[in-house]
Amino acid sequence: MTSPATMDMLKHLKGREELLLRLVELSVTLNSTLDLEELLQLITATATDVLGCEAASILLLDERNPRLYFAAATGSDPARLAEIPVPIDNSLAGTIFRTNQPLILNDADQDPRHFPLVAEHIEFKVKTLLGVPMPIKDQTMGVLEAVNKHNGSFNESDAALLSVIAAHAAIAINNARLLKSRQQALEKVRAMNEVRNNFLALASHELRTPLGIIIGYATFLQSNSSGESTDHAGRVLTAASQMRTLLDQMNNLTMLQTDEMLLRKLQLPVQDILHFALDEIKYTAARRDLQLVLAFQEEPILINVDPEKTILALVNLLNNAIRFSPEKSEITIGAVEQGRQVMLWVQDRGVGIPVDKLHKVFEEFYQVEVPNTRQYGGLGIGLTIAKGIIEGQGGSIWAESEGKGRGATFKILLPKV
Repeated sequence: MTSPATMDMLKHLKGREELLLRLVELSVTLNSTLDLEELLQLITATATDVLGCEAASILLLDERNPRLYFAAATGSDPARLAEIPVPIDNSLAGTIFRTNQPLILNDADQDPRHFPLVAEHIEFKVKTLLGVPMPIKDQTMGVLEAVNKHNGSFNESDAALLSVIAAHAAIAINNARLLKSRQQALEKVRAMNEVRNNFLALASHELRTPLGIIIGYATFLQSNSSGESTDHAGRVLTAASQMRTLLDQMNNLTMLQTDEMLLRKLQLPVQDILHFALDEIKYTAARRDLQLVLAFQEEPILINVDPEKTILALVNLLNNAIRFSPEKSEITIGAVEQGRQVMLWVQDRGVGIPVDKLHKVFEEFYQVEVPNTRQYGGLGIGLTIAKGIIEGQGGSIWAESEGKGRGATFKILLPKV
């Protein structure tokens, strides 16, 4: 027959086992929940149940003001509680927060540090109180309180238990805050990107009509004039063509970022793509006396791409090489089979790219040179567009350079048919 002492011990062990299971369940739930309001309610409900008390509350530090505020409390309206600022000085919660130590008061309403405004506001009388700090790394984010124990008084064992709950709670609340902050930042960036894309699309659309008129009149003047007037008209046409190229780039960037760029793939030799791209830039290269070196075989290498968009990507790479190359230097454009892929490259002997900036040159509007001392021009979106087109077709693109003054090579990998 089991003795009363043994029965008491078994009940005690069973109680501790159930308590440990509750703490494990709480830890798992806290680590799988990132909704802040849900977390706060779960913490207070668990503390109330485990400690066998009337209510529990969470007070967090107001980072904008040196005070605490009620973030949650059992059976109370969070909005009403949040209206009550709890001072760090001259309050029980403030004492726990400042000393970073648990506090047990079994006659709380008689303590001079008791802050009666809360009880008056929600019509709740605090008789016994246990409060513990909520640590996160080397800081204290707030205080977890349990009030009015149903049977007996709060003790050191209760304080240890509540401290375990508070430690888990602090980590969970911090994670939820970080996620919320990140989501807000992403939403702000998303909104800014939408405004920018709308502006780019609107500017591109609105500028095309007057630009078309300028090009039309300049062409008419050039064909119906002679001497100095023809030269002036030619300069207007050149400037207008440059402006149209910039507008096309702005439009292409907007379509890429809004997933509106359609890709119509065809099987064709990569050599055809390269020759078309070279035809687009050969006059620009000739004006700077640049030599275009071809480094690819004539035997066809078939790829499955959108010809127009892939030519645009290569033209952007070639224009970039022309812009940063010294006059009378060489630009090499090549292609070679590499297993089931085709490697294309554009190599220049120009200003080069600092090694720590190689990954940044594809970022939109990024310029290696300082903005207020620029000498090479461009919006800084040509490489961004090239990257979007190539990656949109299952390829990859990257830059290589040995540093400033050592030239640069842009390489592309595309699947072979």
